[in-house]
Amino acid sequence: MRRRGFTCLPRRPQLLVAVALASVALAGCTTGPSMRPEVVVNDGPAPNRAPVNAGEVPLPPLEEPSSPSVRWTECDEDTRNRLGQPPVPDTLSFSCARIPTTLDAPDLPDRGVARISVLKVGTGTIPLVVLNDVDGEPGTLYAARLASVLPPELMQRFSLVGVDRRGTGQSMPAQCIPGGVRQELVGQDPGADTIETVIDSARKAGQQCAIELDSTQNAIDSWRAAGDLEELRQQLGVAKLSALGHGEGSKVLSEYAVRFPGQVGRFALDGVPDPGADTAAVLDTVAAGLQSTMDAFGVDCASRGCALGADARGSVTALTDTLRSAPQVTEDGDEIGPGIALYAVAAGLAQRSRWPELADAITAARAGDATKLLVFVDPLVQDTRLRPSRLDGLIATKCNDSATRLPADQIAQVAQTLQQKYPVFGGLVAQQLAWCSPWPVRTEALPAAGAPGAPPILVASTETDPVTPGAGTARAADQMPSAVKISWQGAGHGALGVSPCVTDAMRGFLVDGKVPNDGTLCPA
Repeated sequence: MRRRGFTCLPRRPQLLVAVALASVALAGCTTGPSMRPEVVVNDGPAPNRAPVNAGEVPLPPLEEPSSPSVRWTECDEDTRNRLGQPPVPDTLSFSCARIPTTLDAPDLPDRGVARISVLKVGTGTIPLVVLNDVDGEPGTLYAARLASVLPPELMQRFSLVGVDRRGTGQSMPAQCIPGGVRQELVGQDPGADTIETVIDSARKAGQQCAIELDSTQNAIDSWRAAGDLEELRQQLGVAKLSALGHGEGSKVLSEYAVRFPGQVGRFALDGVPDPGADTAAVLDTVAAGLQSTMDAFGVDCASRGCALGADARGSVTALTDTLRSAPQVTEDGDEIGPGIALYAVAAGLAQRSRWPELADAITAARAGDATKLLVFVDPLVQDTRLRPSRLDGLIATKCNDSATRLPADQIAQVAQTLQQKYPVFGGLVAQQLAWCSPWPVRTEALPAAGAPGAPPILVASTETDPVTPGAGTARAADQMPSAVKISWQGAGHGALGVSPCVTDAMRGFLVDGKVPNDGTLCPA
């Protein structure tokens, strides 16, 4: 039996310790009518908590590291090979390391070793840990790109330390789903009348991951990733961890604050997943965010005079209708149908800097050449040593983080509702419910959300966000007693480096310790 990425030590008698799972929502956190079916497995509200004044715990001062133990080695060439296009400036240099941490699998508590890949960039003396979405660029590469757009004052004070979360990038990548099954999962037609084919593909993926990952299958989650950060903090030699989270990567930092509130330094979260317990309602906000972002993308396209024009929604609908009746086939024999195309468009919408490239790709696809769209979806399905598939780690993390499993008929009911409400992306988003249907349901105790005792945590939301919609980020912030909210009224996934207002607020918070006024609005 092949086991990837984890090293387990021999068994010895120990007490079993239940490790808690974070990211549980308060009852009634979602907006609008609930679409959640009556029967949901292990889906209940977390207890209410009294709010805590954000000023009760002051923002800690920045302190120089003391006796760090991380062994950094130069990794410029390897990093640039992994980054691919577009390249980052030659002025940046990179160092890499591997951090040993406790595996902490549910049935192997406190035993086994996991190794986490980290990358350092920048000249500052204080480490600023960086995490990204689980299906986005691994944290190491995200940090490498971020270094070129952050304010110089921030890069002079900090060195970015990008982290590949467990199961992703170079940190024990899951790599458990066969290539053909990956293609099936993202290739199913989101407009189909049945969800059964997606469930069947998910079943094959789940069975293979159970075999490949064995006892480590349930050890790939955000709660344990937060534990990895605590080990990293100690090895970096800092008493308080300062960190920056992007999108779904912010979930790991919010759970770190729950587990280790006394070690929280300066946390800035650029978008946070909606913590609502009603999974179907959460997916409703994501589908709405995708639709609104596509409309904003069309307006941006028209303002630039691009060939796609302002009606992006109409163009994408026409493209998927054409691919549904006549899929395109690449030179390698890969079939491009409506599912692949929509996953590519969704990935492109999440990367505002690539909107011109996305517009050109959609235009080319409508003219009969959809290969440019594959560039956006390839990271999800293609699997190599340098660039492991993001789908495997995405499914493992999402399914381990969630205690919700719906039977097939109720998944179909939610899919039908979302398709009718959001004709372009509703079916695509609903497929995520099917992905976890065969995955084991975690039975570990659920802790209360929030982080009483933590210092102020800066939470930035983007009003029109296809991944972490503004309303969901606001609900997540409401569960953090010390959260200080700022909101960018723009569109795209995340505001840092795009909105000067948000970027300056984060710079002031991280560098100068200046906490902005709660509820600050940043214009588009």
